[in-house]
Amino acid sequence: MKDTRTHSSQVVDGIEKAPARAMLRAVGFTDEDFRKPQIGIASTWSMVTPCNMHINALADEACAGADAAGGKGVIFNTITISDGIANGTEGMKYSLVSREIIADSIEAVVGCEGFDGVVAVGGCDKNMPGCLMGIARLNRPAVFVYGGTIQPGANHTDIISVFEAVGQHARGDLSLIEVKQIEETAIPGPGSCGGMYTANTMASAIEALGMSLPNSSAQEAVSRSKAEDCRQAGAAVMMLLEHDIKPSDIMTSKAFDNAIATIIALGGSTNAVLHLLAMAHAIGVELTLDDFVRVGEKVPVLADLRPSGKYMMSELIAIGGIQPLMRMLLDRGLLHGDCLTVTGRTLAENLADVAPYPESQDIVRAFDNPIKRNSHLMILRGNLAPEGSVAKITGKEGLRFAGTARVFHSEEEALQAILDGRIVKGDVMVIRYEGPKGGPGMREMLSPTSALMGKGLGADVALITDGRFSGGSHGFVVGHITPEASEGGPLAIVEDGDEIVIDAETSQINVNLSDAEIAVRLARWQAPEPRYTRGPLAKFAKLAASASEGAVTDKYL
Repeated sequence: MKDTRTHSSQVVDGIEKAPARAMLRAVGFTDEDFRKPQIGIASTWSMVTPCNMHINALADEACAGADAAGGKGVIFNTITISDGIANGTEGMKYSLVSREIIADSIEAVVGCEGFDGVVAVGGCDKNMPGCLMGIARLNRPAVFVYGGTIQPGANHTDIISVFEAVGQHARGDLSLIEVKQIEETAIPGPGSCGGMYTANTMASAIEALGMSLPNSSAQEAVSRSKAEDCRQAGAAVMMLLEHDIKPSDIMTSKAFDNAIATIIALGGSTNAVLHLLAMAHAIGVELTLDDFVRVGEKVPVLADLRPSGKYMMSELIAIGGIQPLMRMLLDRGLLHGDCLTVTGRTLAENLADVAPYPESQDIVRAFDNPIKRNSHLMILRGNLAPEGSVAKITGKEGLRFAGTARVFHSEEEALQAILDGRIVKGDVMVIRYEGPKGGPGMREMLSPTSALMGKGLGADVALITDGRFSGGSHGFVVGHITPEASEGGPLAIVEDGDEIVIDAETSQINVNLSDAEIAVRLARWQAPEPRYTRGPLAKFAKLAASASEGAVTDKYL
């Protein structure tokens, strides 16, 4: 076996490195270990959220896999936060910021300690793209492992059931006791939120990208298959080291096309747009909103998964996960089969022996009976979003909405208006100053969208914002509006009573004002004062790129 200790040898070889070896002996290294490639095992374990509460055990499995394959695994931690807990609060402003902190921390530890390869185990919305961004910047042999999805709660419930129960209570459909019953049973244990929300979307995207082993996205958190996935990942990194296969060999432009196509077919989260843009930037691949349009014109929505659909990830796992769907896409010419993956084989080779879904299933439809004939991830432009915006429109909401603006300067104001009954049919809720810089942090509008659904207004009220949405949001919603309001984007000058038209067929979002009137209003607009002047939120507000560029913090350094 060739010497694959390109980085660790600089840390432990030679008489001058005796102090480093002395410290490593204290954490369990032996003389033999100093001659092995070191594999950093990035664990996102935390008791902050059920998504990550089990990942310490998974990190142990990945470490054991690397050790058994001839490496020396070294486990280290990075942070995670919980969107589900923080949603609707000021704390949610730290969510997207945490993606950058996670990426930075993984790069810092691996770069400092001289690890030769990396296994990253993530299980929640931001730590997954954060892991991939750190891996991409380092460009050392690496595998990502998904922590796995949660099992369904009682009566087929999940976290979105709880959010929507709040709106149902406000409408008078549920009592406090009934809401508490849902609250107590919807989250039965470890794992990421159970629909095709952001966590399962990103896990699927990363597998399609080629950076996870086959089926890593489609295993329950508490399962033997997930533990085995971790062990295999540890061994796979050693193979990648031997063959000098790096993330830059895998995370190519065509691989990002594969990820986009797969999440469209699955009906995935709008957050995937933001995160894939950021991941592509980290590896040096040019990816823009137009690429989502290009791929989306050819790829239909096939999976009937929550939030817009019926089924949960655990039910997709039971019929084979996403591999049969990817085989369908490949056979249709909608995936690039020649892309290299972390197995050391191409995507086509990985899918060659994948069996089709059972004939009796109705979770994933055939191409001649799609849920939507093209992408649900719509990139809308117009005089409200000259640089683009992102909508999740499956067709169930309709394809066009025209209504009257109701303007709010924060998520909290908007939520209270819904719960108080001040939002009515035909309103277009405008929530501004929630973008990457203006929030700062680009909060998810899950509480307002869930309240609208719970109040029975999902088909009758639209919501637009320079913030973003949870993967659990559904309805006629448009986010990522750019330029954002705090940067002087047109969203900043919308007033109560203005007519707003959202048209998915023409990919337009417009306010019914003349260019002259927009110019007059912009001329008298004044930028709000920064909400934070120190700490990570202030740094993010200063450095963050536009949402149309992934809201990364190193774009213009």
